[in-house]
Amino acid sequence: MLKVVHLRCGYDSLEVIQGVSFHVARGEVIALVGANGSGKSTLLKAVAGLLPPWEGRVLLEGKEVAGRPAERIAAAGLTLLPEGRGLFPGMSVLENLRLGAFARRLSRRAQAERIEAVCAGFPDLRPKLDQKAGSLSGGQQQMLALARAMVGAPKVLLLDEPSTGLAPLVVAEIFAKITELKSAGVTLILAEQNVGQALRIADRAYVMQTGRIILEGPAAAVAASEQVKRAYLGE
Repeated sequence: MLKVVHLRCGYDSLEVIQGVSFHVARGEVIALVGANGSGKSTLLKAVAGLLPPWEGRVLLEGKEVAGRPAERIAAAGLTLLPEGRGLFPGMSVLENLRLGAFARRLSRRAQAERIEAVCAGFPDLRPKLDQKAGSLSGGQQQMLALARAMVGAPKVLLLDEPSTGLAPLVVAEIFAKITELKSAGVTLILAEQNVGQALRIADRAYVMQTGRIILEGPAAAVAASEQVKRAYLGE
């Protein structure tokens, strides 16, 4: 579904991502894990077109998207849920959901059908459709951001640190929802500092350190590696 080949990028003259390659199959969940500053968010921004690559390829269903404007990549079905959610707090929940369909250029009817379908999967949002997004709790805002991303029926959903800043009980709810998306066949790339949770959900995992992938394999095997247990799981 998505293949990234020897991607290099950074900010000004600072190279952050140093020749990273990975892939994700249709319906698969992969975890990008590593410490803060390892390059996970920068990598997702480059894949989504928010940061121009210096070198390398990004192939969505075999078609090159590297170097395209971010809105065209989103229209092709690659959706990024950024760290910090990226909601419009002064707009209503419903208005935020409608924006999820914008890049995909859905008709009004298709848009309404997608919002209805997504609300069925996020029932707590339905009674809050007229509320301002900024009035929701942190957990509710993260659920809204997830729901908005799903309105566009993404081919690949990139999740950047979805548990950041949330209480442990809310983190459990977010990961339960991500597990539901996995069960529904959504193709997911999950960048997370919460390594234990990410590895429990993922099919495969890539461990990042200073802009490089230093370990990859089935999630269970990565979780069992002594390197990961010492560095990230406190064992």
